Amino acid sequence: MLRPGAKSTNEIPMSPEGVMTENSAIYSTMVRSGKTTYFVDVREAKNGNKYLAISESQISGDEKKRSTVRVFGSTMTQFRQAIEEAVSAAEQ
Repeated sequence: MLRPGAKSTNEIPMSPEGVMTENSAIYSTMVRSGKTTYFVDVREAKNGNKYLAISESQISGDEKKRSTVRVFGSTMTQFRQAIEEAVSAAEQ
């Protein structure tokens, strides 16, 4: 389920010129919050294993910063549980 403001896509991405670009994401969603954009992707490594990539992109003046956290294997379940617990604590 997506939160309000989230966008899910499995379409082939296009450049501003209308040319198809390569996207190795199996699943991708984007959430915008002011000058920060979050990307949550499921990707497949060269060895065939799937992993979660969570990226944050920020614009600060003329500078654009991007950082990514990658979560592999069975750690994804533990990571999801930790996120759910943190969101629950924040909502109290």
